Amino acid sequence: MNSIFNQVDNSLYSNAMTFLRLPMPTDPVSTDADIAVLGLPFDLATTGRSGARMGPTAIRQASINLAWEGKRFPWKFNLLKKTKIIDAGDLVYSTGDANAFTQKVTAAATQLLASGKAILSLGGDHFVTLPLLRAHHQKFGKMALIHFDAHTDTYHDGSAYDHGTMFYHAPKEGLIDPEKSVQIGIRTAYNETGHGFNVINAPQANDMRAEQIASFIKEKVQTMPVYLTFDIDCLDPAFAPGTGTPVCGGLSTDKILKILRALTDINIVGMDVVEVAPAYDNSEITALAAATIGVELLHLWTIKNKDIC
Repeated sequence: MNSIFNQVDNSLYSNAMTFLRLPMPTDPVSTDADIAVLGLPFDLATTGRSGARMGPTAIRQASINLAWEGKRFPWKFNLLKKTKIIDAGDLVYSTGDANAFTQKVTAAATQLLASGKAILSLGGDHFVTLPLLRAHHQKFGKMALIHFDAHTDTYHDGSAYDHGTMFYHAPKEGLIDPEKSVQIGIRTAYNETGHGFNVINAPQANDMRAEQIASFIKEKVQTMPVYLTFDIDCLDPAFAPGTGTPVCGGLSTDKILKILRALTDINIVGMDVVEVAPAYDNSEITALAAATIGVELLHLWTIKNKDIC
């Protein structure tokens, strides 16, 4: 007789909700997976509304809405048949200890990368990208950054643990090359003199076709290893209200998905989706947008690294 327990579960609201209902092994490093999805429940570096520490859980729960679709529209291949992906769970750290968290992120990511896996990280506030970049730099050297955001996060007057200073510190540490990097969706003030990064601001992005934006990005990053970071506040608050620092005038989910799907030629080596704060969300639309973007990034990595006909 077949047991009624431990059956494959395709329902939306039962059992533990991993990303896309992927397996969550107790030791993700030792598995033969191609990609690990890593949750980083941290928001001690936020300058706006707190709550991004709940982001990984919200994104995972929303991803269940996407788990039923084997071959995701409009991609021409079944992601999970081409790539072995696991959910590595959330990083555990001592409450309130930003320094320990920072070190643990770099250590955990270093171990996963050394085991041959790529990582999709789920934030958490955007500060988490800095220790992730440090780990990726150890393996891939200096990278190009593709950065979707309402803010440049290049501000120099914040603390060492500030979600607005990562891309001020990262070039100084030699982790990324600003001249080969692109920031998309910017619509807050920054010092344009000597900024260093290539910027497509939100008004420009909204007036351009997705293909034009993707072409500009690919022209700048060329063949460099690419780290792609997506702050959910790149989206207009109409599409992503659940974030700590919402800014009107952003991009639509439709425009973002079209841009991402046109980036199949880039050498993506690392990726994250950050700044989902579910306490401010409506009907889980922000979490769903983040989960959808995460799935698109997994497709981007797969089409570059697997034999896709």
